[in-house]
Amino acid sequence: MPNVSTPVFAPELYIPNGVKDVDFYVNGLGAIELRRFANTDGSIHVSELSIAGAIFHLHEEVRNSSMFCPAKHQGSTVKLGLFVDDVDVYIAKAIAAGAKVVSPAQDYDYGYRQGDIMDPFGHIWMFESRI
Repeated sequence: MPNVSTPVFAPELYIPNGVKDVDFYVNGLGAIELRRFANTDGSIHVSELSIAGAIFHLHEEVRNSSMFCPAKHQGSTVKLGLFVDDVDVYIAKAIAAGAKVVSPAQDYDYGYRQGDIMDPFGHIWMFESRI
């Protein structure tokens, strides 16, 4: 758990109801599942994960809420940037775990190599590194 006196960005990503498996994040992004809260039917209500110490949560959609899985509306208003050592390795690993390429990795004149993928729930991840 991060020191609460220091602000830490911890996004909460919404997933559809009844999801039983979030292994994409472990296999595709190298996340570690820290804990999970399950519904009575065994589906996931909340899963807390960490990528190299950065915490994020997967949260089940809540009925009559303004929070929803992006796949529900075929788009997202947020792109999650993840700085990594090797963009191409991360993209290849994510694709092997079920991601789709949104924008292939390329070098940009502002000094970054970046590429975007869409995870199985419709969340867009941008892998990036300084050149």
